[in-house]
Amino acid sequence: MRSLLSCLAILTFSVLAFPSPRESHSQIKERVFPPRDWEIHSVAPSSHRIELKIGLPQPNFNILEKHLYEVSDPSHSRYGQHLSKEEVEALVAPHPESLALVTEWLVSHGIGEQDMTRSPAQDWITITVPVRVAEKMLDTTYYVWKHTSSGESIVRTTSYSLPIYLHEHVDVIQPTTTFARLRSFKSTIHRLDMETGQIVEQSNTPIISASGISVDPSCNTTVTVTCLKQLYNATDITPSASISNSFGITGYLDQFANFQDLQSFFAAQVPEAVNSSFTVLSVAGGQNNQTLSEAGDEADLDIEFGFGITFPINGTFFTTAGSPPFIPDLNTPTDTNEPYITWLDFILAQAEIPLVITTSYGDDEQTVPESFAKRACAGFAQLGARGVSLTFSSGDGGVGDGDPDPATQTCITNDGTNKTEFLPLFPASCPYVTAVGGTIHVPEVAVDFSGGGFSNYFPRPSYQDAAVAAFFENFPNGTYAGLFNPDGRAFPDVAAQADNFQVIIGGQTGLIGGTSAASPTFAGFVALLNDARLKAGLPSLGFLNPLFYSTAISGFNDITTGNAPGCGTEGFNATVGWDPVTGLGTPDVGKLVALVTST
Repeated sequence: MRSLLSCLAILTFSVLAFPSPRESHSQIKERVFPPRDWEIHSVAPSSHRIELKIGLPQPNFNILEKHLYEVSDPSHSRYGQHLSKEEVEALVAPHPESLALVTEWLVSHGIGEQDMTRSPAQDWITITVPVRVAEKMLDTTYYVWKHTSSGESIVRTTSYSLPIYLHEHVDVIQPTTTFARLRSFKSTIHRLDMETGQIVEQSNTPIISASGISVDPSCNTTVTVTCLKQLYNATDITPSASISNSFGITGYLDQFANFQDLQSFFAAQVPEAVNSSFTVLSVAGGQNNQTLSEAGDEADLDIEFGFGITFPINGTFFTTAGSPPFIPDLNTPTDTNEPYITWLDFILAQAEIPLVITTSYGDDEQTVPESFAKRACAGFAQLGARGVSLTFSSGDGGVGDGDPDPATQTCITNDGTNKTEFLPLFPASCPYVTAVGGTIHVPEVAVDFSGGGFSNYFPRPSYQDAAVAAFFENFPNGTYAGLFNPDGRAFPDVAAQADNFQVIIGGQTGLIGGTSAASPTFAGFVALLNDARLKAGLPSLGFLNPLFYSTAISGFNDITTGNAPGCGTEGFNATVGWDPVTGLGTPDVGKLVALVTST
């Protein structure tokens, strides 16, 4: 009897000490301050459907990161030995206990296995539920928030809770606390004479670039594919269409890449590419409307210069369904998910991925919760480990808002303190991507909107230590003290021309500028570097930064003039060596080809 009573007592204690998941109390998992420039419009309709993505911890991510750095370091014996899709998935898979407990929790809310979509690595679970169900699951209230300047509306909350026992088994759930607007980075669009679309040359005297190459004088006011190849010493490079090289461009926010505009652009600037095309891949229902009046300026810029530089390399345009404007008075279902994770889910599930992918979208780092930013950044690391080079625009606001006037600057923190601080950009601040800043003119100087600075989320990676330390050696002590995090991941990494790009959009010729021009330009030249490596029997470059900051650093034209103001200051200056305006500089493709084919 005593034995039985003892067993019952132990059992009773066990039940009390370790309550079942359904009985566990909830505790706040994440809370953010109400974001600046967003106001509550109304309570979210209870029947509005939300696509929730639940990120489970990746306990072996540190091992994946170790692999990433080894295969990306030209001094390591494993350089270029990229991981397979299956190897990467095994390294980011969650612990079985996390899978079991999260699944059990979902089932307890009436969500069956048939309602769950799991990523190949099982580290993400996607469900679509009405607001009323999401609110019960997360012990929160969703509101319709309206952006005060743009009028854009989204459904979000400023905090959510989970049962205490689940906290260590869930990294992130979104959309909940993310208020990023995913704007594309372009500063200005200048229209030309629409009848002729001609640029009048100011001089017939060639300009000599930093590479010692003669550049057409018109390139000082109008940038074309030919200008870029001259400026960056790539006129003698003829890529091949038959060596399995590939180049990708991401598109969001209903930016449509127009085939007719591309053909007109090719006829004007790359005649040998006329009648060539590219593959369109739809992500989560993304469209690519070919009505000429619906042609996207960002999308057309990207495909015209990206595919113009890389022809005849195979090209792909990813069109990802974004977050269409939410109409607060209607219960119409809409996709309110964060597009980066949607695209990452799609691309990581593919067996074949373009070897270089460029993206010209992002937002202030502080508008993205740190948990979300780190999970998205981990996804970019997975692509790097698989041999993919990722470039991102560094932004068009200098150190924040592009405004040098202290009286009108808008660089205000979202942490409740309302302090003035420089505003780094994400995903450019992710240490596993290559951030591209901007230059202008020939000889090149920093363009005054080139985004750059230091992350508040990500520490400085070791591959940057020497270059950034050298910058700070000559940076006056106390300058901008308290306005930035000197220990954060520094960006941009590199730069390229970023203004006066001659494009054709909606059948009209004009000029456009922004680091959204610099990223596809730089990425296009990386594709040419891959062409040289593949022809030499070498693997693709993959994650670029460890290479660029070490053995390939001599392949860049150092930009030492110009600055990028913002946040009531003149911002940082371009200077000798790496700087937070133009990074290591602009590419000398001829030199880089020699460097990357000897590694």
